[in-house]
Amino acid sequence: MTNEIGLIARPGNRILTFLPLAHVLANAVSLASMIAGATQSHWADTKTVTLEFQRSRPHLILGVPRVFEKVRDSAFASAKEKGAFGLALFERAEATAIEYSKALDTPEGPSRVLKARLKLYDKLLFSKIKAAMGEAVQYTISGGSAMSSDLGHFFRGLGVTVYEGYGLTESTAAITVNHPGDQVIGTVGRPVGGCSVRIADDGEILLKGPVVFDRYWQNEEATEAAFEDGWFKTGDIGELDETGHLRITGRKKDLIVTAGGKNVAPGPMEDRMRAHPLVSQAVVIGDGRPFVSVLVTLDEEALAKWKVEHNVAENTSIRDLAASSAVLRAEIQDAVNSANELVSHAEAIKKFHILNADFTEESGELTPTMKVKRNIVMDNYSREIEALYHR
Repeated sequence: MTNEIGLIARPGNRILTFLPLAHVLANAVSLASMIAGATQSHWADTKTVTLEFQRSRPHLILGVPRVFEKVRDSAFASAKEKGAFGLALFERAEATAIEYSKALDTPEGPSRVLKARLKLYDKLLFSKIKAAMGEAVQYTISGGSAMSSDLGHFFRGLGVTVYEGYGLTESTAAITVNHPGDQVIGTVGRPVGGCSVRIADDGEILLKGPVVFDRYWQNEEATEAAFEDGWFKTGDIGELDETGHLRITGRKKDLIVTAGGKNVAPGPMEDRMRAHPLVSQAVVIGDGRPFVSVLVTLDEEALAKWKVEHNVAENTSIRDLAASSAVLRAEIQDAVNSANELVSHAEAIKKFHILNADFTEESGELTPTMKVKRNIVMDNYSREIEALYHR
């Protein structure tokens, strides 16, 4: 990945970054850009990503999954505005892009018929999505949190591959990467040269290598707790596939254990729910509870369009909609049903609650990289959570 960034980050080329410079990956890319002479722009508002794409026309995009979700959702919304034909076109095109991308990973590759379908949908739809991203994009990187596999396949299929890697401040940014010629969508790649990854008995990801730090500043207690036989304990849980690619399945501290003893990793279900255009954030809960539930926030832009489509007054509150609109609840139930496909019946989401407002960095519920601060959300919405289990 470093070599490809080096080729793109040259004088005359433009890099658009959605990650804050306090983030170690953004810091590393920014330094590489300055050294190589590229122009770098920074943008934080995920609600206006397409406007910023047109303004900066980037060759390289460094973003969080929400940026790419917004691109897909905007394309979906535009197609839906054209009526049943537009919606059907988008759904078939999206399915084709995903099918094509998955076929790239098979020995036989995409069939001639599949290539022809992709070419057709590129003329009808994908070329417009690429134009909306500024038309100059050569390389895209997603960091900060995990991207859903289907979204990754969608972008690769339409011709804008999104590469994911994995790292922490303690590993001086990326320690595993996907890159051209060695990409497995749904994973964060294989370790960079001289570095190693292994999985502990409890599923925790352990790291070792020259890029890994050796101690916390003046904190021997934290340092001792962070290492085990020379391996850094990341706090993330995951697995290695047969080719050595790392797959992240969640955070150790976020693992839910229900009252019935079921271990539930909320991350994959939350990612799947966020793929629904109306859903902005989803927080799966159920630790020590009899069943699993989820808190849901709605995407403001998508909800505004939904109100128009369903002849709902613009000033109708989310609280009133959640209480009175069976159509809205049915759409969120569709997102829940999709997430439940990933788990057993005992681990499935049984109830959901639509919150009155989206999470924001200003409210303290999101990090600058759009990660949900689960503990803050649990505190802020404790009454809503209790109501889910007592009604």
